[in-house]
Amino acid sequence: MKVLALAKKEAQDILTNKIYIMVVFVQIFIIIGAFGLGIASSVITDPTLLDKYGATSSLKVGISEDLTNSNIVTDLKAQNLNLIYFNDIKDANALLGSELVAVIQVSPPPNEDIVFQSDTSNAFYPIVSQKINAAVNKFRLEKKLQSAGLNPDQIQKIQNPVILNEIKVNENNQPRLTVNNSYFVEIMYGFIVPFVLLLPFFLASNIVTDSIVGEKERKTFEMILMTPLPSSMVIIGKILPILSFSMIQSIAWIILLDILGVPIFNSFILIFILFFVGLGFIGIGILISMIVDSTKEANSAITLALMFATFLLFIPLFIKIQYFGGILDVIPTVLMVKLSSTPNISLETLLFLIPTVLISILIFGLTVNYFRHERAIRL
Repeated sequence: MKVLALAKKEAQDILTNKIYIMVVFVQIFIIIGAFGLGIASSVITDPTLLDKYGATSSLKVGISEDLTNSNIVTDLKAQNLNLIYFNDIKDANALLGSELVAVIQVSPPPNEDIVFQSDTSNAFYPIVSQKINAAVNKFRLEKKLQSAGLNPDQIQKIQNPVILNEIKVNENNQPRLTVNNSYFVEIMYGFIVPFVLLLPFFLASNIVTDSIVGEKERKTFEMILMTPLPSSMVIIGKILPILSFSMIQSIAWIILLDILGVPIFNSFILIFILFFVGLGFIGIGILISMIVDSTKEANSAITLALMFATFLLFIPLFIKIQYFGGILDVIPTVLMVKLSSTPNISLETLLFLIPTVLISILIFGLTVNYFRHERAIRL
């Protein structure tokens, strides 16, 4: 009961902290912003998605009016580019970079050499370049086949020698993704999901520094030391509220991501990982707050600790080195990526959880021992 009373006091202190309440709402904007950025970057880099959402119509390409009925225009239209015709190509060049993304010029027959100028500062430049190159390559192939004396039916058969029929299986079990795109899947599961789920614990680490050092500044630390509770119970009473609030937030973000169309698999195992990662983060926060003597020092120290933790947790997500595979697999964020992105898990993956659990328990033990040491000195 005394532990619960201490935890209740800590919970009240946290819930009356306006900064912490504001930070909770800020996380929602961060999640929605990251989600929107993932969608935008996926659409911008995928020609198929641009066509699907009708964004290609905004990609205006200038071309001479003399080429209206030419094969190159047919091939460009097949790429869903918005062609704007000009009597004088100089007028098109004058609009390049403002109204036009690219300008295409074709020399007279028989050579029909193609030159296209493009605005490389435009965000859609890679897509436009890709589409124009695809159209030009098709046009070149058609010219070669025509020069070889082949008729249109023969050219069509050569250009499409194989008919592909895709038979989809288990469509009912297909994940409900907002954007069915490899880049979207990679950016969301490979970075955004672990970042979002760990965000409450990063922010909690800053809040929890007030747990001890704030008591020192308010001259109430000695009262905690004299509490008739074992040191481990005192630390649990300090950790439990902020850990619980952070866990609730992470669970809420899992639900929010699922609503947004990013389904999270193996949620219970992820929550298990988050509990021990959170225990480690918050334990470090309390340990730092016991070592330093002021809130300013505590905030500086926890900021450095979080910078190191960010490097340790997120850099491995962007490293692909075969020789370090066994080491990287035990990093919590790497495990979170594997667990959240597929319903299938192996026993080996579960065994990789052990280091995270042991390190968190070790940090908790160090925090209890240091508190016990501080208690012995002061009393």
